[in-house]
Amino acid sequence: MFQRKVTDKLKEWKEKYAPKYAVLLEGARRVGKTTVAEDFAKNNYRSYIKIDFANINSELLDVFKDITNKEIFFLRLQTITNTTLYTRESVIIFDEIQLQPTVRQAIKYLVADGRYDYIETGSLISIKKNVKNILIPSEELKIPVYPMDYEEFMWAIGNNTFSALRELYKTNKEIGNSVNKKLMRDFRIYMAVGGMPQAVEAYVDKRNFTEIDNIKREIINLYIDDFKKIDSSGLIGKLYESIPSQLAINKKRYLITQGTGKRKTYKDLERLADLIDSKTVIPCYNIKNPSVALSQTKDDNTFKLYLSDVGLFTTMIFKAASQTSENIYNKLLSDKLPANLGYLYENAVAQIITSTNHNLYYHVWEKENSTHYYEIDFILQSGSKILPIEVKSAATKKHESIDIFCKKYSKQVVEAFLISQNDVGHDERLKLKPIYMLPFILEDFQKN
Repeated sequence: MFQRKVTDKLKEWKEKYAPKYAVLLEGARRVGKTTVAEDFAKNNYRSYIKIDFANINSELLDVFKDITNKEIFFLRLQTITNTTLYTRESVIIFDEIQLQPTVRQAIKYLVADGRYDYIETGSLISIKKNVKNILIPSEELKIPVYPMDYEEFMWAIGNNTFSALRELYKTNKEIGNSVNKKLMRDFRIYMAVGGMPQAVEAYVDKRNFTEIDNIKREIINLYIDDFKKIDSSGLIGKLYESIPSQLAINKKRYLITQGTGKRKTYKDLERLADLIDSKTVIPCYNIKNPSVALSQTKDDNTFKLYLSDVGLFTTMIFKAASQTSENIYNKLLSDKLPANLGYLYENAVAQIITSTNHNLYYHVWEKENSTHYYEIDFILQSGSKILPIEVKSAATKKHESIDIFCKKYSKQVVEAFLISQNDVGHDERLKLKPIYMLPFILEDFQKN
């Protein structure tokens, strides 16, 4: 079991909110929700029962037919699972709760009973599809679970330099070319492997990148199969698979028609909503006026999509081949791929920001007397202050968009960053930081 930050949130729930609230771990499939829940139960309770509704026999499922009679229900549950439950010392895990909506509805009454704690896990896309005829329990605290972030990845592989990186960031001094190259190679390993626990485990087990890539392809295919269960047309999967190519051609927004290959219909909007609900993608919305609350001026019709995991994104880039060769991964780690992979670094930044529970926004505006436009890749907000971020994969002295943006919104911009592979530096007001320092930028921003 890898160390995960969501465990701290579960501890907070147990200390502050249980037994008055159950907790729902929600996120995409294969991000580790079940593993986290079961590990937490083992380490924090005298006993626990896990019910996997995706793999349940008829005998156990029959226990839930009369959940309203709690005395009988708990006795039958303990008997059939051969597990003793202790008042206020036991937890029941309902895994893949979306498959049994009536059980989820009963959480309200189980929580009110007060004897035990309850942890639910589920995929949001299925949860929303299966709640049309039930009463959603208000006694449910939701905690998002994301793919492993860079710090969690470093914990997993036994790299203990993250605290040192934080101290280096605080100095605001150049790191030096050789050290920066080494640290960037470390980060590119994360970009290659990603944060899906199965892929990380394979890397820790010293399996080669071809095997790791096959694991990621299996996850991608699992998602596409899941989408077909929601919509048999297969178009949700096409929307998903088109994300890297749409980012690669540097369009200022995601186009549904480019994903489906057809004229947009009302049904396509529903498919897009299902894709976003699946948590397999990260939406980033264009904002019309950065000088006010970002959420108030977001344009729901102008957005970009990123994959929720940069490792899956890396595999998706080369998915046309039957497998991604070791040679391609070696070139990626050495930063020797011929293609401009700025969009890969953008996806990494999107994932890092999302893992801190920030919504993603960007801003596009037209240049005067021109058909071209300016663009800020990401904008964050804290109170009345905004933080623009521009992302580059290679060294560049061109950053006209963010320079003009900072002048236009000088009263609101607290700081401005250009994120790339380059060492620490600055260009007038613009701060230059390597991508592996982005987590510390976000830490500072959240404190202010």
